[in-house]
Amino acid sequence: MPCKILMLCGDYAEDYETMVPFQALQAVGHTVHAVAPDKKAGDWIHTAVHDFDGAQTYSEKPGHRFVLNAAFADVRPESYDALLIPGGRAPEYLRLNSRVVEITRHFLAADKPVAAVCHGAQLLAATGLIKGRRVSAYPACQVEVELAGAEYCGIAVDQAVTDGKLVTAPAWPAHPAWIAQFLKVLGTRIDA
Repeated sequence: MPCKILMLCGDYAEDYETMVPFQALQAVGHTVHAVAPDKKAGDWIHTAVHDFDGAQTYSEKPGHRFVLNAAFADVRPESYDALLIPGGRAPEYLRLNSRVVEITRHFLAADKPVAAVCHGAQLLAATGLIKGRRVSAYPACQVEVELAGAEYCGIAVDQAVTDGKLVTAPAWPAHPAWIAQFLKVLGTRIDA
């Protein structure tokens, strides 16, 4: 059965972590509303490409303009079945927006499916509702995950972790595992 999924976006979200799940979830029949604070349908956000090219941390390059398809002001979290949080730099400032945190809390408190990748764990940690959960994220977010009382799962960059209805992964190389696990939590059946 198709789900209605809310995707919380912001400027300099990671390009692949925004576009790939947005398109993949729609391709299998789900509705995905991509929103960002203070923006409406038709507005866009900047994205950034994070790459792993031998430096001590990821490098950042300009990504695409990602067009939002719903208005943040119209979001009523109770009308959505699931939440998706892309990584990149967006979560570091989205977690400072009380409405974004309130929306994220709704999904965790209601035990609805939630998928977060990379720095999306920063927003999860800001809710105060991940204590005792198993959470993966980009390694730089380990401290925040642990300070929020969750168990940080330091897994391979192409793997994902499911804890109940919470699906997390370290970065975009995990898309096959992360999206597959999220689809399973959503109850999505794909007949080959």
